[in-house]
Amino acid sequence: MTVPGGAAVGPPLTVPVEVADCSDAAWEQVRQDLRQSGSALLWARLSGLGARVPEGEELRELLGRDWSRYLELAHAEVRRRYAASRILLKCAAGAVLRSAPEQLELAYGPTGRPYLRGCDQVDISLSHTGDLLLVGLTTRGLIGVDAERVDRQMYGGGLGRHVCTPYELITLAQLDEPERNPSLVRLWTLKEAYSKAIGQGMNFRFTEFGFGPDGRPVQVQRPDGTTGTGDEWGFRTFVIDEEYCVSAAVYDAGFGSSADTDITTMLDRDCAEAVVEALGPA
Repeated sequence: MTVPGGAAVGPPLTVPVEVADCSDAAWEQVRQDLRQSGSALLWARLSGLGARVPEGEELRELLGRDWSRYLELAHAEVRRRYAASRILLKCAAGAVLRSAPEQLELAYGPTGRPYLRGCDQVDISLSHTGDLLLVGLTTRGLIGVDAERVDRQMYGGGLGRHVCTPYELITLAQLDEPERNPSLVRLWTLKEAYSKAIGQGMNFRFTEFGFGPDGRPVQVQRPDGTTGTGDEWGFRTFVIDEEYCVSAAVYDAGFGSSADTDITTMLDRDCAEAVVEALGPA
């Protein structure tokens, strides 16, 4: 799987940054990516970050409203993954908003899509599989991320018929046999990322939209292979440590990328003045 590099269509997406823990110096690179391109991708190892997950009241404070969901999970490994992924997401958001993670509140849309309550200037996305935790952030509009193991067997089991468009099936069949499964894994992560970005999750049938072959500028395609989106969407696929295929989709809403994401200065001046006027004199 290759990276289309400068030939990519749409808003830029930078290489995912590894973050060892929530105090890692890599956060500055994340902030720089967000300032320069309007989006940032970051990842961590569950085996590393999960070992640092606090317990008791400290964990409850970090998870906030996710605490009740955490307590409902029966298996210890599932609970550890759930806690670590939410903590990484909050730490990432806190790093770019210049806020303590425990002061941020995660909320969820009807399809389970997470967002930062009261912080609409930054859109977020989360994915995890195996030992990988992946987070996407953008100030451009919408973002979705997804990850899978590169060696996950998908093609041989006939899964392609249920997730691919007719054009994609033809394209996959024309590839050399060793290339078919990794290409399908790439398509799966792109479809998941796009579906997450638009807030549909698995509600949007994957056979209704597709993507072109690897190594070319990536755009959403109709089932017959014709282009379905323009340069308002950007897509990239990366391979992390030769283990994980990760894809990201970002939508540029056309309002530009905000250079100031500080939670203390994010409020629009006109909005602030309207609030003050409505409240009247103290």
